Amino acid sequence: MKKSSKTAVRTPGKAKPKANEPIRDQGNWREETIARMRALILEADPEMIEERKWKKASNNMAGVPVWSHDGIVCTGETYKTAVKLTFAKGASLPDPSRLFNASLEGGTRRAIDIQEGGKVDAKAFKALVKAAVSLNGASAKKR
Repeated sequence: MKKSSKTAVRTPGKAKPKANEPIRDQGNWREETIARMRALILEADPEMIEERKWKKASNNMAGVPVWSHDGIVCTGETYKTAVKLTFAKGASLPDPSRLFNASLEGGTRRAIDIQEGGKVDAKAFKALVKAAVSLNGASAKKR
């Protein structure tokens, strides 16, 4: 079995600099957006674990931020025209504020694409993160 090379952070609200560094390879609105959403994720669940996974040349070896609590909650990726937050079990989450606007056809995942200048309802987003953590917790108890 191959060992994973990931940095896990288990200190609530604090992390090793490598895991907590905002994505700096973009240097513009994408960096600001991912930092803002990261802050909301950690506000919603201070016990959240943040890691960088899937490091490759296409993401300047920075890796993809992955937030998890009893399993993956969501990932954050930057693209030329959007920041994409993909919720691993998004199709099973209530979304009364209709934040999900991408990957709607999938059977499991759902995503939020944030365009330049786009705003996300902070209260609704934190509720979505909390629901994802709760769903993961319920799944973990069944195992």
